Amino acid sequence: MSAPEAGARVAVAGGGWAGCAAAVELARGGSRVTLVESARSLGGRARGVEVGGHMLDNGQHILLGAYEETLRLLVEVGIDPDAALLRLPVQMRYPFPEQSGGMDFVAPRWPAPFHLLAALLRARGLARADKMALARFNSAAKWMGWVLYNDCSVRELLERFGQTPRLNRLLWHPLCIAALNTPPERASARVFLAVLRDSLGARRRAASDMLLPRLDMGALFPQAAARYVERHSGGVRLGVKAEALVRGEDGWQLTLNGQPETFDAVVLATPATVSAALLAPHPEAAALSEQLGGFGYEPIATCYLQYDPSLRLDLPFYALLDDPAQGRWGQFAFDRGQLDAKQPGLLAVVVSAAGDAAGLGQDALAAAIAAQLAQDLRRPELAAPQWSRVITEKRATFSCTPGLERPGNETALPGVLLAGDYTASDYPATLETAVRSGIAAATAIASSDTLTREKRSLSHAGGPGTSTSVQ
Repeated sequence: MSAPEAGARVAVAGGGWAGCAAAVELARGGSRVTLVESARSLGGRARGVEVGGHMLDNGQHILLGAYEETLRLLVEVGIDPDAALLRLPVQMRYPFPEQSGGMDFVAPRWPAPFHLLAALLRARGLARADKMALARFNSAAKWMGWVLYNDCSVRELLERFGQTPRLNRLLWHPLCIAALNTPPERASARVFLAVLRDSLGARRRAASDMLLPRLDMGALFPQAAARYVERHSGGVRLGVKAEALVRGEDGWQLTLNGQPETFDAVVLATPATVSAALLAPHPEAAALSEQLGGFGYEPIATCYLQYDPSLRLDLPFYALLDDPAQGRWGQFAFDRGQLDAKQPGLLAVVVSAAGDAAGLGQDALAAAIAAQLAQDLRRPELAAPQWSRVITEKRATFSCTPGLERPGNETALPGVLLAGDYTASDYPATLETAVRSGIAAATAIASSDTLTREKRSLSHAGGPGTSTSVQ
């Protein structure tokens, strides 16, 4: 297997976390990288946005200690994870658990699996039957190797494992919605088990830790990735749209804002629908294009509420009991002031699988969430924030349904790779999935004969082929 020549020209179309990861990995290996993003900022669906002079995230995120590739790349681009992330032991903590019907489940910093045993024994708000059911689930899942060969819904899995209604309500359903952004009745049990394997079932206690970003999502990785690429003789272009992909005599022609440019290889880290349109005119990639265009999507809404800077919650974040029928939409509440000293008094409340919530007006949803906070935290002043803002990502993640077929990184077009959180993985659409996908695409270019095969294919094809445009 021959390696590609040094200094290969590689275009990475799409500046989300997958594209940034691919660009960093390629630049590290010596490729001449051009990273292009159609928006005016990097980060895709995990970025910082300025709202009324305030820098907010387009969504509040939690990372896991198991996100090894993400943590590695943070270090690679000069971000100190210990300073940029607040590390907490795995937990699910509701306000006033005994009185509110919630629970308090938090693991001590003990070696695995003793940390979970201690958390289970100490958990408040769970009856003996609930704790026994959770122990049985954990034991059975370990015996299965956390692998489910015949996929089903999460709801069906929980029924098979005899989980109690209370445990489902307080633990499994919230974890499923938070991790897969898909309701349990239509979420993949196989993918859910993979997430649990690396959190509740992790062999290292640190892998199960929850990591809360102290920086906005753009500063956490994408902006640092751009600086890394530029330091390694690459280029980063914002406000530049990939419009057409054409076979050329000496590589691939990628039309960027109306101007064709030639590259040895191309990583399509654009949304699946955009990549589908770029691939569609190439007959050998028609089936892949159709697959990419067939994903369903789920929204996530994040409600920001600003209070007096003196306001501080007892914990950095809480789980909340949601009940849309009763106007209770919030699922997790975060005290941004405990994460970033520049955001005192700012709370962020997340609504995952937010299809119904997204149909409400911003003011109505924010008012309902503020009332929920005031009731749950027993602080009447939370019902009247100084200002509020709801940010909804309508296509935050793909619908992670049972048996969903996800494409690999390689395409039928030699030298053209896919990167994105929708690509084949045992994880759902997480930041780690995106980063792993970007690294896999870069590795396929840098450590194989991808470019050699691409050039041979072009010479046999007799030169340029068809092009496509994205409207």
